[in-house]
Formats: sequence, structure tokens, C-alpha cells
Amino acid sequence: MIGELADGIGSRVGAMGRQVTGRFFDPTLRLGVTGLSRAGKTVFITSLVANLLDRGRMTGLRAAADGAIQAAYLQPQPDDTLPRFDYETHLDAMTGPNPHWPESTRAISELRLSLRVQPTGLIAGLRGPKVLHLDIIDYPGEWLLDLALLEKAFDSWSEGALERAGRREDGAAYLARVGGVDPTEAFEIGRAKALAEAWTGYLRAAKDAGYSDCTPGRFLLPGEMAGSPALTFAPLPRGAAPRGSLRREFERRFEAYKREVVRPFFRAHFARIDRQVVLVDALGAIHAGPQAVEDLRVAMADILGAFRPGRNAFLTEIFRGKRVEKILFAATKADHLHHAQHGRLTRIMEALVADAKSRADYAGAKTAAMALASLRATTEDRIEHGGELQDVVRGVLADGRRAAFHPGELPQDPRALLSQGRRGAETWLDGDYAVMDIRPQGGALAPGEGPPHIRLDRAVEFLIGDRL
Repeated sequence: MIGELADGIGSRVGAMGRQVTGRFFDPTLRLGVTGLSRAGKTVFITSLVANLLDRGRMTGLRAAADGAIQAAYLQPQPDDTLPRFDYETHLDAMTGPNPHWPESTRAISELRLSLRVQPTGLIAGLRGPKVLHLDIIDYPGEWLLDLALLEKAFDSWSEGALERAGRREDGAAYLARVGGVDPTEAFEIGRAKALAEAWTGYLRAAKDAGYSDCTPGRFLLPGEMAGSPALTFAPLPRGAAPRGSLRREFERRFEAYKREVVRPFFRAHFARIDRQVVLVDALGAIHAGPQAVEDLRVAMADILGAFRPGRNAFLTEIFRGKRVEKILFAATKADHLHHAQHGRLTRIMEALVADAKSRADYAGAKTAAMALASLRATTEDRIEHGGELQDVVRGVLADGRRAAFHPGELPQDPRALLSQGRRGAETWLDGDYAVMDIRPQGGALAPGEGPPHIRLDRAVEFLIGDRL
């Protein structure tokens, strides 16, 4: 209780300090960028920065189209304890002579982009240019899902985790292992490590299979905490928890994970975010099947819980006087589809977050969903197939071959997809959807232009256009 009180006081003092700073110095906007596995966070940030530095492709951003943004430049990030987002290396990977996708996000990083903006309209002649500092915070989406753990006890988390594992093929091995364990027996470190390793192996397999809810997230990205007691526990069936038992110790370690891992991250970083992007590989989930889509829908609801303080006293305190103002849910890799299907992908994204969105709207945050491609890696074409013309996209495959492909027709009504997952269907009843491994096309960028994209400018307009 004392710790939570201190958290609340610290949060309020920090909020007051930021308000005072904003009055006397250049304003700062903190943009959080996260996403679930293979959603393209690194590519999004790299293309975002490149296209704000050179704004020739940003016609959908009003401040760029009307010339209000006079200059953009990178500066040292303000947080001395955070590593810098390696923008230059990632841009070279995407656009250099040997184009390839950059390394994925494995830890938190930050980058500051400063924009000098001249007000337009009636007040243009009364005010000089202003500078807006855009601090971009990159962090793994697996960490965001962990916030839902703060509202759960060990038994409730275990029950849900084991139920999900039972629906997934990769969960059978862990369920067999835990079925042979008596949680009431005395705690023994060897048994604890074996269970934790088995659970981590299952989480990795579930992530590779396209599932989204793989908590605890730090089990997949442990960093310097690998092997620590806070990362050495696993779900157990409900039952008694006598003193000194495996169950009692796992309960204690679960609470330590929330206290020592989850809370510090959200207190230090997440609670300071003004705007948020959640990137989603919806096409990858569709390719993985109905259960992966249903799992993604549930994960989206859990993610929105991170932006809706109220029931949890800790969250209420760290968010006091501070709310995330805008949240964008973006289905990435829209360039894998012909533009004729982009509207369908957007509607699927809207349906995936419909329940969660209503909660965020109720809390005062503005939300939006769209389909985009941070880096366009394909071109569109129409070819004859089976005596009919078919819309396709062309790209370079991972092995260097050029190919044209049609991934399948997304349904006009997204309920046709979501209902199958809710009913427990294992495969699609009315079609199949393919995903190709496409690499960046590379090539020199024209002067004044950033990398090619799809709707990145509209995403930026929603997120920060009002501040420009």
C-alpha cells in the first residue's frame, strides 16, 4: 500500500512537472509504438521518421501538404537510461544495396524527432514558428499484454493460461508435464525450472504458430533477467497451497513478477505516453486459422485494458491526471493485398477491436483502425488466370525470385471470419488465405522523399496532426 501511494504521488508530481515544462519550453509529445509478433514495429518507426524528415510522400498529413512543417531533425533522446532507436542502421537495411528487413524489437528504445512548425491560417502572421519534440518509444507488444496480469491472481491467470494451452496443439506437452506434478508437494528448484522451461518452450511455439496471447511476455524476451526467480514459475491447476509447497512458491513468484517486472515498466514508461500505435499482423493471424484470429481478438481486448484505468488501484494511481489521448490500431502489410481489398482488411481490423474500442472511447481516448504498409514492398498488377482477370501483387521473395501472387479473397463482412473462431472452428470453411515472405525492393530514394508506404501519412495525421 505504501508503494502504491508513493507511485501515485510520483506520478502526480511528474505530471505537474511536465505541465510546467510545457508552459515554458518547447512542447513534447510521447508516441508509443508497439505491436504483437512480426507486426513490423521497427519498420514502422524507421519509415515514419524517414518520411517526416523528407515529406514528399506525406500528402495525407496536412501540416506537410500545406508547408506548415518547415524543418524536421533528429536530436539526442531525453531519457539517458534508454538506448537510442538505431534509425540509421534500420533505414540502410530497408533501402540499401542489399535490402532486407531490420532486426525486430527485443527491448525498449527511444528516438527524438523535432519538428519546426509555422502556424497557418488567420493566426499565421501573429505567431512565429514553434518546435514540437516527438519522442518515439519502441517496446515489445508482449510487454503490453502483461499489464492485464496486474488485475489477476495466480489462480485466475493459471486457469486462463491452461485453458488456452488446451486449445492449442503446442500446449499438449506442457499439459502432460504439469499433469504429472503434485503442486502441494514441497518446493524443489529442479522441478520449478523444468516447468518454467516447458512453459517458455510452449509460449515460443504458440508465438511461432501465430497466436497472440503468450504471457508472461518477459519469458520470451528475458534479457538480463533470464533464470531469475521472477521468471521461474508456470501455471498450475487450482488447488490447495500449503506453506512451502510448489504452488505457494509459484504464487509468490507470480506476484514478484508483477511487482518487480510489470509495474516498473508501466510506471516509468507506459504511464507517460500521450499517443499510442498498436500494430497488428492481421493477415498473419488469418493465415494461421480461425483460432489464431479469435486469440488476436481477445488479445486486443486485453491490450485496450492497458489504456482503461479504474478497477486496478495501481493503474488508477499511475494514470491520475494522465490519459492516453489517441490510440491507432493498424493492420500492417497492406501491400500484400491489392488495393481493392484494403477496405476489407480495415473492416476486419475494426471488428477485431470493436469490443475493446468501446471501452477506450468510454475512457475518453480517441481510437481509429486502418490498414497500412509502413514500407511498400510490392507493386500491383492484373493477370489472366483460368480465363479470368485477377488482381495480384508482385514482389521479391526471400530467396530472390520475383513472383506475382493472390493471397485469397477476404470476406466483405468481417463477421464471417470472427464467428468461425468464436465457434471453435479449426480451419476456414469458405476459403484459404496465404502469406508470402516478401523482402524490401530497395533502391535509392528520390531527393525529398522517404520510403514508399501505404497510408502512413494518414496514420500520422490521426496521431499528431492536431499538434502540428
